[in-house]
Amino acid sequence: MLPALILLLVFWFIPMIVSLFISFTDWDYISPTFSLVGLENYSSLLTDKEFYKVLVNTLVFAVFTVLPTMAIGLALALTLNKKIAGSTFYKAIIFSPWVTPMVAVSIVWSWIFQPEVGILNFLLSSVGLPKIDWLGSSTWAMPAVIMVTVWKGIGWVMIFYLEALQRVPADLYESAAIDGAAKWRRFRYVTLPMISPTTFFLLIITTIDALQAYDQIQVLTQGGPAGSTRTLLYMYYQLAFEQFNMGQATAVSTLLVLITALLSVIQFWASKRWVHY
Repeated sequence: MLPALILLLVFWFIPMIVSLFISFTDWDYISPTFSLVGLENYSSLLTDKEFYKVLVNTLVFAVFTVLPTMAIGLALALTLNKKIAGSTFYKAIIFSPWVTPMVAVSIVWSWIFQPEVGILNFLLSSVGLPKIDWLGSSTWAMPAVIMVTVWKGIGWVMIFYLEALQRVPADLYESAAIDGAAKWRRFRYVTLPMISPTTFFLLIITTIDALQAYDQIQVLTQGGPAGSTRTLLYMYYQLAFEQFNMGQATAVSTLLVLITALLSVIQFWASKRWVHY
């Protein structure tokens, strides 16, 4: 285990400790000198209304990314788990966005979201609906970023659910059918409990991914308009590499790690009530 532990120590634990130390300083990322400021970076963040706006944006993005991604991924897995013609082709097509870099995906979607020549507004106008300024409106920018993120992630979720569905014993469905259980009841009392470990795993991973979203926000909105898509990780980027306030930036990253850990603990606690092992 020693080689793996050394790598963890050098590339994870030591950087985390250094980052935590920097969060107690006023380092500007350029000067060789800095001063210790104690908890000033944290107190200024926790008393800043903008920080709480960014926090709400982050949580909204996470919730409305994770839940649709998992729900649509499960629905696709249930559909493609049946013996249908061309299922392998459909799986490959649906999974392909996941292996495409997020930057490339975001650039393509930025063309789709174009207010005048984008295909999405063309489809809306073709059915009599008004065009939407997807990326220039503080109302629609967040849903647009969420849409891109969900579209990219559903294939990855689908693959995991397909594997989980194939491991559900067929005799359980047969027994439930003999007992008169309808399709919905078989799904509710057989399928969901048997795939609950996979659901729990995906919930943790997709939540962490959502909290760490950056590429699509940078390409599509740069945190705007009016800060409507500014998340904690994007706030960290702006503080560190635009404002050169590394002390406060690392304070943001530390709070993000704590929030991620807290959500993971809550999910672990909740899993004891519904995960079937």
